[in-house]
Amino acid sequence: MASSPSSLVFKVHRREPELIKPAKPTPHEFKLLSDIDDQEGLRFHIPLIQLYRHNPSVQGKDPVKVIREAIAKTLVFYYPFAGRLREGHNRKLMVECTGEGILFIEADADVTLEQFGDPLQPPFPCLEELLFDVPGSSGVLNCPLLLIQVSRLKCGGFLFALRLNHTMSDGQGLVQFMAAVAEIARGANAPSVPPVWERHVLSATDPPRVTCRHRAYEEVAGSTSSILTQDHLVHRSFFFSPSDITALRRLVPPHLSHCSSFEILTACLWICRTIALQPDPNEEMRIICLVNAREKFNPPLLPRGYYGNGFGLLAAVATAGELSRKPIGYALELVRKAKADMIEEYLRSTASLMVSKGRPLFTVPGTFIVSDLRRAGLEKVDFGWGNAIYAGTAKAIPELASFYIPFTNKKGEDGIVVPFCLPSPAVERFYKELEDMLKGQLVS
Repeated sequence: MASSPSSLVFKVHRREPELIKPAKPTPHEFKLLSDIDDQEGLRFHIPLIQLYRHNPSVQGKDPVKVIREAIAKTLVFYYPFAGRLREGHNRKLMVECTGEGILFIEADADVTLEQFGDPLQPPFPCLEELLFDVPGSSGVLNCPLLLIQVSRLKCGGFLFALRLNHTMSDGQGLVQFMAAVAEIARGANAPSVPPVWERHVLSATDPPRVTCRHRAYEEVAGSTSSILTQDHLVHRSFFFSPSDITALRRLVPPHLSHCSSFEILTACLWICRTIALQPDPNEEMRIICLVNAREKFNPPLLPRGYYGNGFGLLAAVATAGELSRKPIGYALELVRKAKADMIEEYLRSTASLMVSKGRPLFTVPGTFIVSDLRRAGLEKVDFGWGNAIYAGTAKAIPELASFYIPFTNKKGEDGIVVPFCLPSPAVERFYKELEDMLKGQLVS
C-alpha cells in the first residue's frame, strides 16, 4: 500500500530553457485576477507530472516537437498564460498580457519507465532534474506563469512535467488548458472548449461584505507543540484500493454509511495524521477541504470554459485529544458539515474577506489540507501517445497538503494515490495507525 522513495539515480541531459510565445500576435492588455485567485495561500508554484508509455503507432514522432508546437498554438487562445503577473493597489494581482511566453525545457533522461519501479507514483527520483528550477523563474510576480519540461525516456516513453503559478488556475482550469494543448497536438485547429476569462464573477462586492464564518482563515497563535518541525521530512505515497475504502467504510456508524469515499478517507487520514504527529491533546487541529464550485451550483456560478481558481476552502476543527479518542463518526460528521457550508454565499464572502483582510493566508498551525484531483481528468490528457499512466502532483506539500490522485494498479484496480510528507518519526506512526484502521481495529 505504501510506496517508498527509490534510490534510483540517472542523468538528465537538458537543452537551454526557451520561451515559447503564442504562434500569432495576441492582445497586450491588463487582466485582473479574481479575489479567489488572489489570496496569499495560492501565491506559489505547484509541480505536476505525467508519465507516458512508448506507443508504436506514433513511431518516428518526437513528443518534444509535437508538444512545443501545440503549446505555441494553444497560447493564442490562452494568451494570459504567456504574460506576467503584476501587483497593484491593496496587493491586487493582475496579468499583463505581454506575450513573452512560457518557459520550456527539452530534455533526454537516461532511464526507462520500468526503472521507476512499481507502482509508478510519488515520490519520483531526481524530480529536480525532471522539472528543473530555472534560476530566477520561480517568483510569483514578473516571472513566467508556466514552466514545462518534456523529457524523452530510453524506452521510447516520455515524462511531461509542469510547474504552474497557482494564482492563475486550479487543477480543473489547468487540465482545460492541457486538454487544449493535447487536442491541438492531435491535429485540431482550436480548443473544443473555448477559454473564458471573466474573473469578475468571483470578485468581492464593493464595499466588501463578509457574511460567513471562515474557519479556514482564522488567526490562531502558533502551535504549542512542535508539530511543524524542520526534522528530516519523508515523502511517501499510499495507494487505497476499492477494498481498502470498503474496509474503512466498515468503521463508520450506520447513520453515516451514505457518506462519500472522499469524506470517509479524509476523516480517517485526519485522525491517523493527528495521532502520528503527537500534538498536545488540547491543540486545535484543522482539516481544510478544497471544494470545487464548478459542479456545485444550479444554475452554474462559473461559465463553461472558466479556467481560474474555482474552489472554496472549508475547514473543520477539533482538538487532537477529541480526534484521537472519539470514534471515526465524530471526525466524519465534522468533515461532512464543513463541506456542506460550500454555498454560493460562502464563496462570495471569501472574496470579500480577501479584500477586507489584506488577502490573508489560510490557517497553518495544526492544519491538514486535502485536494481531490480524482475528477480533474489530468490522466486523460492525450498528446497522441494515449492516456498518461500516472498524472498528478509530483509530491505532497511538505507537512501541509495532500492530494487524492486517481491511479490504476497492476491488478487493474482503480484506486486513489495519496502523497504524504511528514517528519520521519511521524511517518512510521502514521503507517501503523492506517494499517490498524484497514484491519478493522478502531483507533484507540
